[in-house]
Amino acid sequence: MIWNDKRYYSIDYYLKQTFGEKVYRLSLHGGMTCPNRDGTLGTRGCIFCSSAGSGDFSQDSLLPIPEQLRAAKAQIRSKRNCRKFIAYFQAYTNTYASVDYLRKIFSEAIADPEVVILSIATRPDCLSQKILELLDQLNQIKPVWIELGLQTIHAGTHQLIRSGFSLDCFQEAVGHLIRYQIPVIVHIILGLPGETRTQMLETISHIGHLPIFGVKLQLLHVLSDTDLGALYQKQPFPLFTQTEYCEMIGDCLEILPETITIHRLTGDGPGNLLIAPEWSRAKRSVLNQIQRTLRERDTWQGKFYVP
Repeated sequence: MIWNDKRYYSIDYYLKQTFGEKVYRLSLHGGMTCPNRDGTLGTRGCIFCSSAGSGDFSQDSLLPIPEQLRAAKAQIRSKRNCRKFIAYFQAYTNTYASVDYLRKIFSEAIADPEVVILSIATRPDCLSQKILELLDQLNQIKPVWIELGLQTIHAGTHQLIRSGFSLDCFQEAVGHLIRYQIPVIVHIILGLPGETRTQMLETISHIGHLPIFGVKLQLLHVLSDTDLGALYQKQPFPLFTQTEYCEMIGDCLEILPETITIHRLTGDGPGNLLIAPEWSRAKRSVLNQIQRTLRERDTWQGKFYVP
């Protein structure tokens, strides 16, 4: 099936169908940290995570949320006309605070009339019952999405990357969120050290059987201010070539159910921190090659075939 010229169910297509126009993401900073950084579970974070806690492109955490929204809108509107937005709390763990504080910042975000969705990136072990109840309340006002960074289903890799939670913990969190009818978006990293193609596809197959709303497929970026970067520089491990990665994305999309929205196919690594792979800097080239790869697979079991 073709969705708006794409050979997968893109989030862009979903948003245009739902809201009648393109919806833009505003990356906000809630000023939180992470149990993997404050000493609760560890102090160095996951090995791939930069010192900004994956919030390298977020707004200034010192600004109040309404000011962050204004600044983020101004950045986007300097390049294109846009009227509807997703308030995306991206950096670190965005449910790792008191319920009162979370209620304040999330309510400020959805109070903006141009914000149509609240999207919150967090860990599966940071969703207490009180936080789930808060998310349920907010979800009655405007749609709330929860983004969970699973990365892989394999315990050995979880130990290597120091995620600090188990697959059972993740699945329990998904179950709680689904019971509250809160859509779940799962983050997966492709190319983690030591993982085989078979293992990566096992992860994709596993999440494809869960009642989730969306998936973000992320190319592993080796960044200079991370323990992964230090490991790579000391003892380089194999990374995808651009062609290999595009083929892997095709494999993943063939496995995932067509009902799951695809929110990301590669990702951005901060240019000043990126060690490897160098080819990932040309994101448009990568996305174009992914599309060519999918067109070449049009006859695969009819999934991408258009008569």
